[in-house]
Amino acid sequence: MNGFEYIFTLFGLLLGLALAEGLGGLARVLKARHHVHVGWPTALLGLFVSCDLVTFWLYGWELREVIPVTWPAIFGGFVVTAIYYLAASLIFPDGDLEDLDAHFDRHYRTVMAGVFVCNVALFGTLVTLMDIPDLFTLRFVVVGWSAFPALLLAICTRDRRVVMGCLVYLISLYPLAVVWA
Repeated sequence: MNGFEYIFTLFGLLLGLALAEGLGGLARVLKARHHVHVGWPTALLGLFVSCDLVTFWLYGWELREVIPVTWPAIFGGFVVTAIYYLAASLIFPDGDLEDLDAHFDRHYRTVMAGVFVCNVALFGTLVTLMDIPDLFTLRFVVVGWSAFPALLLAICTRDRRVVMGCLVYLISLYPLAVVWA
């Protein structure tokens, strides 16, 4: 087992649990949909966090050759993946299901702030450990850097329509990254 495989067993486990937490919440909501209002805000937030988790996992692979097997690297990776897990666990309510829009209004800031922190850590790691020559090309600015102001706007506003617009924009960045190669 090489260093990356050793480190990524912890990261992969926590990222997998975060995805399972989000999918489990979605399953609970779908089972109760006959008496629970399933609104667009929660669905968009769940989709966004899932896309971001999968993308984070992909970047983990990209960093496989440069992540050192040190206590700071392992603990930093644990903190970031733990934040993702906690963010994913807040998307859907536990136990007694309520109106999901009210749950969304109470928790979206925390979820999006967690994703923001994880992405800052990821970008900081990428810039520190990898040579990225196209860091300020139009594509990277649009697909990568523009997510940060959209996340901050969504965190700072109380207008659900603005948050939903930010979520639609953020979600659209994932397929855009694929087709704009």
